[in-house]
Order: sequence, then C-alpha cells, then structure tokens
Amino acid sequence: MKEELRQFHAFGSATECSFTAVPELKREVATFTNEFWTSAQRACHSLHEISYRACFKPQLPAFFIERLTRPGETVYDPFMGRGTTPLEAALSGRVPAGCDVNPLSALLLSPRLAPPPLHEIEERLRSLDLGWDGAIPEELLVFYHEETLRGLCALRSYFNSHKPDKVDAWLRMVALNRLTGHSAGFFSVYTLPPNQAVSVESQRKINEKRRQTPPRRDVKGILLKKSRALLRDCTREDRQRLEALPHGWILTGSSDQTPQIPDAAVSLVVTSPPFLDIVDYRQDNWLRSWFAAIDPDTVSVTMERTLSGWKKAMSAVFRELARVVKPGGHVAFEVGEVRHGSIRLEEHVVPCGAEAGFVPDLILINRQRFTKTANCWGISNNTQGTNTNRIVLFHRD
Repeated sequence: MKEELRQFHAFGSATECSFTAVPELKREVATFTNEFWTSAQRACHSLHEISYRACFKPQLPAFFIERLTRPGETVYDPFMGRGTTPLEAALSGRVPAGCDVNPLSALLLSPRLAPPPLHEIEERLRSLDLGWDGAIPEELLVFYHEETLRGLCALRSYFNSHKPDKVDAWLRMVALNRLTGHSAGFFSVYTLPPNQAVSVESQRKINEKRRQTPPRRDVKGILLKKSRALLRDCTREDRQRLEALPHGWILTGSSDQTPQIPDAAVSLVVTSPPFLDIVDYRQDNWLRSWFAAIDPDTVSVTMERTLSGWKKAMSAVFRELARVVKPGGHVAFEVGEVRHGSIRLEEHVVPCGAEAGFVPDLILINRQRFTKTANCWGISNNTQGTNTNRIVLFHRD
C-alpha cells in the first residue's frame, strides 16, 4: 500500500512523503499527505445522508475497505457514531459490525442496514394518528409550533410503546434526524445545523435575534420527503446485497469490552474516537435522547480532558481490538490535530496500538479544502487542523 500512496495522484496532486517521529517508540513512521478521496458533499450513497456531529465522510472507510478486505469479511467500528463504517461495509458486500456507548447510534444505523420499501413507509404514515391531547413539554415550544410538538409527542409515544418493526424503526430514525435544523425540511424553527441541538435558552436567544416564531410543520410530509431522499440510490441490487449479508454485531456499550464479538473475527477496523474534550456528544444529542426516551445521564460517553487520560482509554480499546482482529487484519485509526494544532494525536496513538501488539505501518493524512458545510462555521482552510483526516494504519501479526 505504501507504494500506491507514493504514486497516488487521482485528484491532481502529488503525494508528499515524510516521516513522523514517535519518541515513545524511538522510531519514525512513514507519512503520506495528499487528497486521497473527494471532498464532494454528495459523492456517496444516499443512505449515508444522516447528520451526526464530527462524523467522517463515507469515502474514508471506503478507501480502506476497497484495498484491505474482500467481500464477506467483517469490517468493524468500535466508535461507530452514525454508523458510516458499518453501512459502507455492508453496501460493499462486507459484514458490518459496530459498537458505541450511545444507544442512539444503533437506532440511527440498524434501519439503514435493512431499509423498507417506500410504499410500506407511505402506508405506515397514512395509518399513524398524530393527534395528541396529553401534556406537552412546553419548554420545547421555542423550537416547535404547538401543533408540530403535539405531533412529535404522538410519534414519541407510539415509537416507545412497543418494539418497532422494520418500518417503525426506519421512521423513528428519520424523525431523530429531522428534529432540529436550519430549513423547512426540519420540524423546528431555524436553528443550528442538524448535527447538534442547542439549549432551550440558546434557542430563545436565536428566536429573539432573528425575530422568528416556530412555524407549523407537516410532520408526515417531512418524514416522507426525507425517506425518499435516503432511499434515492437504493437499488434492487443494494437491497439484495444487504439482505444476503450474514449477521454482524451492532452493539451498545463500551468498546473496550465486547465479548459478543468472537476472537479473530474482524478483518478491518476503521474508526474515529472522541478527540479529547472537543465535542460533547451527550449535550449535542439531548433532544434526540428525549425523543427516543433515553436518559442521557446513563450514557457514559468518553470525554477525556487530558492527553494522558485519552491515551489510557485508547490503550484499553486497542487491547480489545487485538483480541477481535484476526492475524493479518488491519486497524485504520482516524484522529486529528486538537488544541489549535498543538496536539497531533496520531503521534500519541501509535504507542497505544503498539503496546497492544499492533504494528504501525504508516500515517495517511488526507488534506482537503473545506466544503460549504464547514465554511458555514466561519473556520478558514488550513487552520486548526480540522480540514485534515489523519489516519494511523496498523496491522496485526
């Protein structure tokens, strides 16, 4: 793979080759910098178009899945988030596996591994009664028109009153991703992009500043429109491929303890762990947790505030990965520059993997210009390390 990276020029630039020093191991690791996959927003399967904070593009796992696995092998992400790696693996004919301590992750991923036909979604929506005469959480009226909120309360009660079938699980997943956003395609009034929910007080300030009040939304219409968009690329061959795959593991729990996964069952791991204390996943997802009836205080998301604490947590995960990854298998561990580039986590994750028995092969730095979504946050290109993917590739002897 090193020679392929040296010669890579698919997007018009030559690869920069260098070495990264790892003082703890008293060695250097070959490092390759280029644009290795496209930054285009829509250059992926439509089933991926689910919002989640700090998620990577599907092209990242696809790059490694294509080169390091064969159809039928298992691809795993121990920090799966919205499920990009397992879903891309499944679409490529590999067995999907994933784990996340946040119960929302399984709710976001599993329905997309078994998408129902559109006509079944339409039929279920026609049958749903969104009338709600019960109490409503009035603090949420800063986000929603009262009638919209009553519809959401009816949906919430319906989904949480029984074990959802395939269609209900799909509709719940879509609803979780339409709760808040910055266009008429969401249930809410204008707010931040849909990968996080601001606090009630923050939304009140946004409303005052913009002089806005929540408009009434067509809940069923929004669910149907987003379902159509997600299923846009879903062909008969895709459905047959997904249905034919063996059962993988979609787990909710700590990724350093996954006894459900047998020894040496995984061919490739592609993952991106929480980066120190940059993203508060619990706070970002408080509104989704309400809708899914999840108590956020029971979700122990990794939020290490010190480098030593982060390395200790990652070392524990690597020890478990050393058990589940087969000999000859690989781990692609995506990290990044944090604290305004003063900490380059790739230099610190190499010893974590090496101590667990993995051999560091190389560091790949995918460098791109920001896309429209990133620019809306007011961050310039080539600053803060946020426009690079930095992946350490290990193999298991």
